[in-house]
Amino acid sequence: MTDPTKSTTNKGIDTSRAEPLDLTVINDEQAGVYGAFVGDREIAGLPYTVAGPDRLVLLATSVFPEFRHRGVGTELVRRALDDIRTRGKTVTVMCPIVRSFVDDNPRYADLIDAQHPGVTRPR
Repeated sequence: MTDPTKSTTNKGIDTSRAEPLDLTVINDEQAGVYGAFVGDREIAGLPYTVAGPDRLVLLATSVFPEFRHRGVGTELVRRALDDIRTRGKTVTVMCPIVRSFVDDNPRYADLIDAQHPGVTRPR
């Protein structure tokens, strides 16, 4: 039986004690990573490689364990893709988290490079 005093997400993750995060996402072009920060602490990252003037290869999303299940990875991917769109680039997706995000948010599908899409979601 579910405890009605606890707030949960659809996946049953207890979010009743999770404080909202004041998240900042920064593109460190020299290091090739989009980093998610709370204050001055980096709590998540999405590394990439540059594959030409108009395309990035998104490699793997990682979130420190104590910040998982709080939407950090999703928000990192969303903001990275928004920045990539603003910069007029496309992406090759090697990260399954990014692939799932794009599949679940089709408004980002146009960012996938048609010739080099990367991984696909298993059917």
